Amino acid sequence: MNDHVLLAYSFEEGKAEALTGNAIAEQVKSTDNLAWIHLDANHPDTKTWLEKEALYLDPFIIGALLEDETRPRMTQVDSGVLLILRGVNLNKDSKPEDMVSLRLWVDQYRIISIRRRRIKAISDIEEKIRSGKSPKDAGHFICMLVATLSERMQPVLSALDELTDNVEEKVLENADTSLRESIVDVRKQAIAFRRYMAPQRDAIGQLRMSDVAWLEETHKRQLQESYNHVTRYVEDLDAVRERAQIVKDELANNLSDRLNKNMYVLSVIAAVFLPLGFLTGLLGINVGGIPGAENGSAFWIFCGLLGGIVTFQVFIFKKLKWF
Repeated sequence: MNDHVLLAYSFEEGKAEALTGNAIAEQVKSTDNLAWIHLDANHPDTKTWLEKEALYLDPFIIGALLEDETRPRMTQVDSGVLLILRGVNLNKDSKPEDMVSLRLWVDQYRIISIRRRRIKAISDIEEKIRSGKSPKDAGHFICMLVATLSERMQPVLSALDELTDNVEEKVLENADTSLRESIVDVRKQAIAFRRYMAPQRDAIGQLRMSDVAWLEETHKRQLQESYNHVTRYVEDLDAVRERAQIVKDELANNLSDRLNKNMYVLSVIAAVFLPLGFLTGLLGINVGGIPGAENGSAFWIFCGLLGGIVTFQVFIFKKLKWF
C-alpha cells in the first residue's frame, strides 16, 4: 500500500504513464526518463519513504520538504532545486488568503512534490496530463506549475479589487460605521496575500536566473512571464492596501465631520435655550415678589418675551455667521 503517494506518473516522449506499487519506488531511483511523485506530508510513512527511496536527497532537503510552516523560496543544490511555492486556498470553508504551500524537489529526472493541504493547481496539472498535455521535461513541468498557480490567483485578486471598489463607492455615497469592518477585512486580505506572494515572486526570479542544465531558454522566458504576472499581483496588492487606507481615512473624516456637525447643532440649541432656562428658573422660585403673580395675562406676556429673546438670538447668530 502506498497511501502516502497521492499521484505518480512517468513521462517519456510527451506521453504519461500512471505508476503504482513498486514501480513508484523504482522510478524515483531511475534516470531513464522523467517521473513525478506527489506525496502527502501528513501521512506518517512519507518521511520514511523519502529517506529509504530518495537516497540522493540530503537530510536538510527532506526536512524542508516536510516542514510545518514554510515561505516561498528557491535553493539550488548541485543540479537540483528545492522550490517552495504557495497557491490560493480554494478548499471548502477556507479563506483564499490562507495560501496553501507546495514543496518540490526538482532535478532533470525526478520531481517530488509534497503538500499538507489540497491545492487545486495540482489537480489542474493532472487533468492536463490525462487529456494528453503531458510535460516534456522537468523545466516544462515547472513552467506549467508556476503558470497554473498564477492563473488560480488572478480571479481571487480581481474579486478583492472589486470588493475594494464597492467599499469605496459606499463610503463616498453614505459613510457608515458598519463599513469599517469591510475596510479592515480588505486590508487584512491584501496583507495576507502579499506576505507570501512577494517572496514567491523572488523565488520565481531566482529560479529564472539559475544555471541548472534542465532549464532551457524557452523555460526561462516562460518563467519570466510568470514572474511579471506575480510582480503585477504584488503591485496590485500594494495598491489595494493603500486604497483601503485612503478609504479608511475618508470614512473617518466623514464620520468626524458628521459628529462635528451634530455637536455644532446641539451647541447652538444649548446656546438658544441657555437664557430661557435662566429666566424660567429665576421666575420659578417660591418666594414673594415674583412679577406678574397677580396678573392673569402674565404667562402669555412671559411667553412672548421668551419668543422675542429667541428671535433676537437667531438674528445675532446669523449676524455672526454661526449658522
